[in-house]
Amino acid sequence: MPPYADAFATFWKSAQWKGRLASGPRAAVLPSLPHLLGNLSVPFDLARTRAEADRLAAGMHGDGRKILLIPGLLASEQRMDWMRRILSRAGYDAHDWAMGRNFGPRVDSLERIDERIDALRGRDDAPVTLVGWSLGGLYAREYAKFAPLKVGGVVTLGTPFSGDPRANHAWRLYQLVSGFPVDRPPFPCTREQKPDAPTMALWSRRDGVILPECARGRAGERDRAIEVDCTHMGFAASPEGIAAVGRALELMAA
Repeated sequence: MPPYADAFATFWKSAQWKGRLASGPRAAVLPSLPHLLGNLSVPFDLARTRAEADRLAAGMHGDGRKILLIPGLLASEQRMDWMRRILSRAGYDAHDWAMGRNFGPRVDSLERIDERIDALRGRDDAPVTLVGWSLGGLYAREYAKFAPLKVGGVVTLGTPFSGDPRANHAWRLYQLVSGFPVDRPPFPCTREQKPDAPTMALWSRRDGVILPECARGRAGERDRAIEVDCTHMGFAASPEGIAAVGRALELMAA
């Protein structure tokens, strides 16, 4: 069974797709069911990425920057492995987060990321650019506030850092897996506040899991928003998502 199948089944059974969110006086607006179902295309996205890996790497201009990839909810390093390989081929020094599957935030999540960042920086003390997919992007933004001198930039992929934290098809799953309310993580979090580091927000109208407005953000919450033609799963798996990360990294360096 594909690794995303259990998560998708939870979305379906929760009946969120019918818009029944009894949280507060008004129900949150959710992505459409057709766009949610579009995420089932991820095996085809991965197949296209494998076939186009050399072309994707050739189209990027890596500058040796250290890059840390942070996966989304219930995803592990393997989910972003093709992105890491392509960025590395392109000339970036890309690494996974080495923390296994992402089961949601913990009290020491930022400290554990800090240990990983220190290990990557080594003796050269160069800042690390963070690329966070979905929930991983929230970690990246908050870590950039936690240790601003260690971060050279943040790229978020379909990350709900703006607006209603329940305007998505994942918040009930998040609470079930992490054990924390979606609006009260176990470490200090100013979700909509922009980090001092350059911040690029990748978003898609076809996301299907996260409401596009929440991943795009508003002026002042990020430095730049870049629209990508992919699904939520496609940010980490499709040629379009990976190419967009390359563009964001180049724009950040310009």
